[in-house]
Amino acid sequence: METLFRAYNRRLEETQTDYIRYLYSCIDWSERLIGIKGAKGVGKTTMLLQHIRLNFPDRTKAFYASLDNIWFSSHTLAELIEYLYTHGVTHIFLDEVHKYTGWIRAVKNLYDDYPKLHIIFTGSSLLEIDNAEGDLSRRLRMYTLHGLSFREYLEITGTAHLPVLSMHDILSTHMQQASAITSTLKVLPHFEQYFKTGYYPFFLETASEESYYERLQKVVSTVIENDIPAVEKIEYETLQKAKRLLMILAQSAPYTPNIANLCALLSTTRNNLIHLLYLLERAALIRQLHADNKGLKALGKPDKILFNNTNLMHALGSAADGGTLRESFFSAMMSHTHTIQYAKQGDLQVDENYVFEVGGKKKGFSQIADLPNSYVVADNIEIGYGNKIPLWLFGLIY
Repeated sequence: METLFRAYNRRLEETQTDYIRYLYSCIDWSERLIGIKGAKGVGKTTMLLQHIRLNFPDRTKAFYASLDNIWFSSHTLAELIEYLYTHGVTHIFLDEVHKYTGWIRAVKNLYDDYPKLHIIFTGSSLLEIDNAEGDLSRRLRMYTLHGLSFREYLEITGTAHLPVLSMHDILSTHMQQASAITSTLKVLPHFEQYFKTGYYPFFLETASEESYYERLQKVVSTVIENDIPAVEKIEYETLQKAKRLLMILAQSAPYTPNIANLCALLSTTRNNLIHLLYLLERAALIRQLHADNKGLKALGKPDKILFNNTNLMHALGSAADGGTLRESFFSAMMSHTHTIQYAKQGDLQVDENYVFEVGGKKKGFSQIADLPNSYVVADNIEIGYGNKIPLWLFGLIY
């Protein structure tokens, strides 16, 4: 157990609190059972440790442990909690919970057996709690942490502190908002860099774009080789097909999938292919868009496939043009608080009511002419006019 205590204290001492992610203030930390899920590398671990540093002057009342620690190969979580609880710990922070076999039942038992203990855990974006064994969902407050927005990127780099803008703010007052910001900030160079290396906070720890992409490639491999098998019973051969599928998509996106061709390329069945796409989306690597998000249609063949964020596209050597990057960025930002669908006219539909055509600075309205609630979202412009809005403004939505 000494190894866990050493790891806890070392990580706590190394944790900085000069920048706190957007989700922190949204969490009701008084709840007894809290879950935080999200893609690997977006800062879940840092958030736990920051909370301890900021709120536990007596560190003996809190304890952090990563459940992928080798200590758990010969010891149980129940064994650890019994020791901590009897030694005065009131809050336990469990990281990488999906790496612990039978974690759902284990956490439920801890919640029931220690009624004064607060349990906060993090897990992969792959986690599905709603139908969890033992009905954990009734007890749990679950939150999702996304990667850095463009607004957060500007803050974490010390470039600018900008307000959060709602979609309504952007659609109705974008000229005023953009004018106020660009009067003191040359925003486009920062926006271009964000596309390349701004989504995952660990860019601060890398010395170059190359080293950032190498680390991101390792993240992708870890997600496919370790995280997916931790939550799904899946064969090694299927994992290799998932990797190959991801690379095919990287060279093709935006991909309007031909299921028959993909099945032939991967030597797999239609059902297996649909399931692979589903897993890659749950793992926050791709984003599937459907014309209809309701019922069985949302579980079938997607109408378009984008990557989860633009940094992944760069790291995987995507040959896609700027249009794909723009749509991926727009979807990544808007999906935080809105529903995104494939649009039969235009590029993307938001909340089933708004249509957006996403393109470069010269993009016009011909493809969405006469559509109500339709807008052009243009890259490489600082300030828009009318229903033509700068793409970068949507990066301030969280």
